[in-house]
Amino acid sequence: MTLVLSAFAMSAYAALDLRANEQPLPVTRDPQAIAKIPPGYRFVEPGTLTVAISALNSPPLALLASDNRTRIGSDPDIARLLAGSLGLKLRLVPTAWEDWPLGIASGRYDVALINIAVTEKRKEKFDFATYRVDSLAFSVKSTSDIAAVNGPADLAGRKVIVGSGTNQERILLGWNEDNRAAGRPQAQPVYLTDDASGNLYIQSGRADIFFGPQSVAAYKAALNGQTRVVGLGPKKAWVATTTKKGNGLVYALQAALDGAIARGEYQQVLARWGEQGEAVAQSVVNPPGITY
Repeated sequence: MTLVLSAFAMSAYAALDLRANEQPLPVTRDPQAIAKIPPGYRFVEPGTLTVAISALNSPPLALLASDNRTRIGSDPDIARLLAGSLGLKLRLVPTAWEDWPLGIASGRYDVALINIAVTEKRKEKFDFATYRVDSLAFSVKSTSDIAAVNGPADLAGRKVIVGSGTNQERILLGWNEDNRAAGRPQAQPVYLTDDASGNLYIQSGRADIFFGPQSVAAYKAALNGQTRVVGLGPKKAWVATTTKKGNGLVYALQAALDGAIARGEYQQVLARWGEQGEAVAQSVVNPPGITY
């Protein structure tokens, strides 16, 4: 199944036209979604949807356009769908992964779109409206002797790149407990925040495995053949727009997504970034989150 999914994803990503994808897709203003904006909600900037997106180059989720300034990718495109549907201007704010929770809680951003998965813990502080189903993937250097990662034993003694505070870190640490209980060596987490550094670590042998979003792993493998996907994580997750708990904006975001799905605009976004296999049929507010 892993090989089938990887082959499908790689063929989709190999066909991406980044220059064409720099052109914004048309978005229809949606009166039904606009009507769900809470009357008392105050946007960070009046008339503007301020959205935190990844500051890293992590295609197809987020990357710099050819002008080395404009942010493109599936998450920026979803942000444009939301703002356009709600009749608002859009301000994208490149943000480090570690900064989005405080930014949402303190009111610096209206929405965060950084490939954020719904977890039960996060639901205590944030509201979510789903827009993708995400898998995690293990990838290695193309010449690595690692053939597959199917469970904790396959990571024993390996150096594994993960992001701090991510679901993949939680999974890795849980698998380390399994390895310890079984008397196997634990994996060594390698914490990096820079995607370019991750590539360098894998190619130079300073790390054995990259553990991150499946879409990013498949894109890298299709781009130049220097890496390959050798396994999927044990859990799938709902990826969702993220807002401050209880402010009511989540229902307008849900309506905007559902309207875009009905009009086919949402499907256009995912198709041009090779993420058709991660589509949702409708947006759901605060679905069951990942538990560990």
